[in-house]
Amino acid sequence: MKRELSKNYKPFIDEELIGELCEIREDSGAIKAAISKSMEKHPLSLEETAALLSAKKTEFKEEIFNAARELKKNIYGNRIVLFAPLYIGNYCINECKYCAFRRSLRTTVRKTLSENELVQQIEALEDNGHKRLILVFGEHPDYTPEFIAGTVRKVYSIKKNRGSIRRVNINAAPLDIEGYKTVKAAGIGTYQIFQETYHRKTYAEYHPPHTHKGDYDFRLDGLSRAYEGGCDDVGLGALFGLYDWKFDTLGLVSHARFLEKAYGCGPHTLSFPRIRPAHGVQLKPEYIVKDEDFKHLVAVLRLSTPYTGMILTARETPEIRREVLEFGVSQIDAGTRIELAGYTRKEKGQELKKEQFSIGDMRPLDEVMLELLSTGYIPSFCTSCYRKGRTGQQFMEFAIPGFIQNLCTPNALLTLQEYLCDYASPKTKEAGEKAIQAELAKFADVAQREKITRMLDGIKNQDKRDLHL
Repeated sequence: MKRELSKNYKPFIDEELIGELCEIREDSGAIKAAISKSMEKHPLSLEETAALLSAKKTEFKEEIFNAARELKKNIYGNRIVLFAPLYIGNYCINECKYCAFRRSLRTTVRKTLSENELVQQIEALEDNGHKRLILVFGEHPDYTPEFIAGTVRKVYSIKKNRGSIRRVNINAAPLDIEGYKTVKAAGIGTYQIFQETYHRKTYAEYHPPHTHKGDYDFRLDGLSRAYEGGCDDVGLGALFGLYDWKFDTLGLVSHARFLEKAYGCGPHTLSFPRIRPAHGVQLKPEYIVKDEDFKHLVAVLRLSTPYTGMILTARETPEIRREVLEFGVSQIDAGTRIELAGYTRKEKGQELKKEQFSIGDMRPLDEVMLELLSTGYIPSFCTSCYRKGRTGQQFMEFAIPGFIQNLCTPNALLTLQEYLCDYASPKTKEAGEKAIQAELAKFADVAQREKITRMLDGIKNQDKRDLHL
């Protein structure tokens, strides 16, 4: 059955052009010109992005890496936003060949969290200090927009001690316009859809045409319908390893440029997970992305879309996360469990029959916090932009010029102070207090520094919470 697309939809992925751009030769002049444009905080064209992807010599790659580091610092400062994924249900009607949740895999343990289990998971996350979640749903008739919206409202209602979830993002199947209106009314943040691969033939190989997900155009159009349904905060993603990594990098950039042109607002986030081993899955080695190429594509995505948040997930090992983090990443998950009801599970390790894929970083949140603080980052649980209405086009007006750090850094310090008071281990608390003082010393505006100092004192000594700008 053909499903309704957004107004005036037409495919915007030019496969012939992208294929040609993947083959261009390394050109030092084009690389330098693209870097120069990006450092002025201007989004890059496909051709300019392709020039950066063409870099082979070590000296050119180092220029790209250094530029990505500097651009991230100029726009976002040294903050890293933290979140956790929470799987709500893994029933699915699709047959994605790389996924342990595909319908035909009978050995996968299926589950949808009951209301009581949902409460237990949220309380466990709050006990660890989490404030931001992304809820993950399989594509199944049970997971209607009304069900998603009801789950979101329930999550917001659950409070334990000083804990609260202040922002809920969504990773779920593409909806129709009315469906997006329903979930938007529940107060969601970002609605995230991964195209998986932008190469149509490869997409069809991994997503059989008789399934819902087999409709390439309906999925490609999913975030356009989200905009038309009132969701002005969306996230793009590709699953790297299904097809040529350069092609899908250019696919992501094509999608971002399309949204900017069509809706006056690009994506709030980009995700670039690499395919991982999973229960009942046989990986094809042909397009597996090497670590060096992964670093390259992350840096290029940062330079091509300066204003966009970039998400590095716990699919990657701690070693790779440490290295890639500096190339422009602004968000990571931590303390991650992807088993249904996994946050109350005491055993270490994964039970892959209950999970979508294997993850590479299972360190507790506090351990990740300590490492971030020890390496010069400011961990942030900030949600103020969503709650102050700085989303969509208004967010871009702040983010594109780079002014967002004037709000994000103070808010990051305030949420860090909450974590240090309520959840941190002694080592993390000590490192965090030093980091806050060091960051305050950088404020050139004395009045602003004094204001933030008073707010920090309110959290530490007056038991105030949820202070934000």
